Amino acid sequence: MIDASALRHLVGADATPCRRALTGEHGVALPPFVDHHVHLHLIDAHALAEGGIAGVVDLGGDPVALAQLPKGAMPHVAYAGAFLTAPGGYPVGRSWAPTAISREVTDASLHPGVSGGAATAVDEQAAFGASVVKVALNADAGPVLDAVVLAAVVRAADGHSLPVVAHVEGDGMTRRALDAGVSALAHTPYSETVPEAVAAEAVALGQVWISTLSIHDDSDRARATRNLAGFANAGGRVLYGTDLGNGDRDVGIQRDELSALDAAGIRGSALIAALTDPWPLDHRAHGIATFVPGDIPTTLDDVPAWLARATVVPDEELLRDDT
Repeated sequence: MIDASALRHLVGADATPCRRALTGEHGVALPPFVDHHVHLHLIDAHALAEGGIAGVVDLGGDPVALAQLPKGAMPHVAYAGAFLTAPGGYPVGRSWAPTAISREVTDASLHPGVSGGAATAVDEQAAFGASVVKVALNADAGPVLDAVVLAAVVRAADGHSLPVVAHVEGDGMTRRALDAGVSALAHTPYSETVPEAVAAEAVALGQVWISTLSIHDDSDRARATRNLAGFANAGGRVLYGTDLGNGDRDVGIQRDELSALDAAGIRGSALIAALTDPWPLDHRAHGIATFVPGDIPTTLDDVPAWLARATVVPDEELLRDDT
């Protein structure tokens, strides 16, 4: 018998003891898990649900292909459409990045239909059903959008009520995104140390940071972990994300990412919140749930490995014990 009080003390009020109606297997019900940074054209999306992921946010793909995905299928998909980048900027020319996934923005124009214009690029993604707009600010890999063009992209996205998420890499790119009013960072900053005052400024802006800690090695991972810890300690909203498709990894929830978040101080109920946040949508998916089978963890240190056992099930299959 699972002690509901002990469970919720450890991982928060969203956790409920339950059993599966078809098999009688006992475990814990949680809201659907979301990976907030994937690239669907690089992975087998059909394996995500079995691996515990009910929803994804595709942060860089072909907007035409993404708009043609079946609605209501698993996983639930929100997407940015194409990367908006400077001429010749990241990820243009990368082997993993077909031409269809990038748009080179050359003009700050907010008039529709201007070739290379900020509004033209944003309008296209919105027309194909984007829930967020992705900009690339990777100064280590090539040219980046200047402050004027970036501000125009943010303004154009705001006209569609779409948040803007940025890949920031290279000196000064976190600052540039912040100054432009970018809503989210696709990766926790890893190429530069984010000062405490800047992290506090990001929190005050309401910026959200997507973790992606486990894609890094050594110094970049350590720097990203410190930056995320500082942001979270300042009250920042952290989202679980893995950049799935980057590197050769099993499809599904990433135990290494869970452990990395835990090491950054995002533990227990905060870790569940990072996994179940519906961003960039304003509501969680209905009709599905996360099921974690077996015994519950007894300490916070045990939570990442426990969550890595998760799978996705129809909500109606779970018989909850709410006592």
